[in-house]
Amino acid sequence: MHQHSSVSSRQQDIYRITIVGSIVNVLLTVLKFIAGVLGASAAMIADAVHSLSDLLTDFVVLLFVKLSSRPADTDHPYGHGKYETLATTIVAIALIAAGGVLMAGGIEKIVAAVHGERLVIPGRIALWAALISIAAKEAVYWATVIVAKRVDSTVLRANAWHHRTDALSSVATALGIGGALLLGGRWAILDPIAAVLVSIFIIITAAKMLGEAVQDLLEKSLPPEIEQQIREIVQTDSDMSEMHHLRTRRVGNVYSIEMHLRMHGNVSLYEAHRHSMLLEQRLRERFGDGTLITIHIEPLKVNGVYQPD
Repeated sequence: MHQHSSVSSRQQDIYRITIVGSIVNVLLTVLKFIAGVLGASAAMIADAVHSLSDLLTDFVVLLFVKLSSRPADTDHPYGHGKYETLATTIVAIALIAAGGVLMAGGIEKIVAAVHGERLVIPGRIALWAALISIAAKEAVYWATVIVAKRVDSTVLRANAWHHRTDALSSVATALGIGGALLLGGRWAILDPIAAVLVSIFIIITAAKMLGEAVQDLLEKSLPPEIEQQIREIVQTDSDMSEMHHLRTRRVGNVYSIEMHLRMHGNVSLYEAHRHSMLLEQRLRERFGDGTLITIHIEPLKVNGVYQPD
């Protein structure tokens, strides 16, 4: 019961912050498109496209978190946590695509300016829209990161970065528009230069995120420091020894731990069970109630032969 309520409250936390982000994204997308058209700013229209991609990933998060929080069933005995990893993968791919679009647009404008084309100086409305976007998206980024850390959600972390990249692309837009307004037409090239730099940052961040998500989907072991903590917890029980065949992985936001342990051959089945239950309890206290644990107990070995006592 406790586990069920913690799952539902986790889901509610993720939902709440994602819906707040969605509302901000809807408002900013509309504002940026209007400002881009009225202010004749191609950078602002590109920024609006980025906000739109943000909005789409919010929907992905809402859909997949609902799927991932479903309890284990006959078809999915380890639960549905991998849906969350899949959502992180989709968000990261969307980020890479958004970064690529921004970069292509920026390069195109730089090439045009180098060939003597005079870039249009954008209107002040575009600058104001960029400044509002920076403030709003940075606030949403921090709010999302705080929730992501509290509930340990990789997909929320990915989405938080999507908010921040939107803020950063607005920084580039603001610098470019502001530079062009202050310094005149010859400096309008600042806008696409800044956009390209930010797009590189977006792609690098998203590629790291995608790499981590793919490792989880490919069942990569937990980090060495986590496995060391598992060993230390096992060692607190002096009656259990020779841990081997330790296998670990992430299933969405929970850890899966499998291990073989040795005990004296004359220990009763009742005692062996009691020891393994206590060990499971300690591991769950450290890594969370949802931790999936399998402990295989066998007798001590001497020169490769099991000993009855």
